[in-house]
Amino acid sequence: MEHIEHLEHLDKELVDELAQVARETVRDELREQGRKRRRTAALYAASGAAALYAGAAVALAVGLALALVLPGWAAALITAVLLGAAACLLREAGRPKRPHASHAAAGGTAPAGPPDGLGVPYPPMPPTPPAVPAPNTPDASTPSTPRHRA
Repeated sequence: MEHIEHLEHLDKELVDELAQVARETVRDELREQGRKRRRTAALYAASGAAALYAGAAVALAVGLALALVLPGWAAALITAVLLGAAACLLREAGRPKRPHASHAAAGGTAPAGPPDGLGVPYPPMPPTPPAVPAPNTPDASTPSTPRHRA
């Protein structure tokens, strides 16, 4: 009997050791993946910062070029309007497209967005209101009082 208990103890030690090795392997792999992702994220952030400064330099150049022929305040105002228009165009290009053609083809108008600004349109309105059924009139086939089972 002692021999079997000794083997059970060895099995438990082997399972514990294998579990420890598996945990360490998974932990090391996750650390390596985390390092790669952090490096990629840092490179994207640096790229975005460089693009921001490049855009600022272009805006400055446009403003200075306009300042050669216009007063400084007018050049700055025109540059700001151009940047605002570019921002609006880029925002609209980034928004998801909503099909409005099906509403116009059905003869209705495209529904307006909800007041909360979520961008989800209301369902279309039918061209005519639904018909109200006439009230039931008693006839010979239906009794005037309900029947109850006994």
